[in-house]
Amino acid sequence: MNFKKLSLISVAALFSFAVFYAANSAPRNESGIIEETSPVNTEVSVGLNIGNKAPEMEYNTPEGKTVKLSSLKGKIVLIDFWASWCPPCRMENPNLVKSYEHFKDAAFKSGKGFTVYSVSLDQDKNGWIGAIKSDKLSWESHVSDLKGWRSDAARLYEVEAIPSNFLIDGNGIILAKNLRGSALDTKLSKLLK
Repeated sequence: MNFKKLSLISVAALFSFAVFYAANSAPRNESGIIEETSPVNTEVSVGLNIGNKAPEMEYNTPEGKTVKLSSLKGKIVLIDFWASWCPPCRMENPNLVKSYEHFKDAAFKSGKGFTVYSVSLDQDKNGWIGAIKSDKLSWESHVSDLKGWRSDAARLYEVEAIPSNFLIDGNGIILAKNLRGSALDTKLSKLLK
């Protein structure tokens, strides 16, 4: 018997064993019928990669009200890290306002409506409030711990430069990162029902 023939016989034997083992190890009820099993772990892990569940955050608004990220569950949310003193952030704000106005009431495949969870890396509360008003950031969720670059949220999300953002679905799953300009509108359009 040559080596090639022996290899084919070995592969066939292994395949037969695998099929036999799978058929005989499946859970059966009293009648011997194979029952469907549930997946071992269907929970999505918390992390910062696309497909992960976004880490929970809970910070104060300028008025002192605490807003949790999870309070926006059910909506498509852009977690936006910015600051009033950051020129690129301020230049990006008109794009965010336009996207918010266009998509805030839209029906998406994985969420109803769109909003922004703005996380400010400001230390000056008056500067932060002034920028919100000046840039007409009309969504409700503006939060900060007023620690600047020592922000707990920035550390949690490993933000090293701003503007920086994470787009999450209605279940808090990260869909995309660092969408700027028309890229945000393009992504949101693809998520519509």
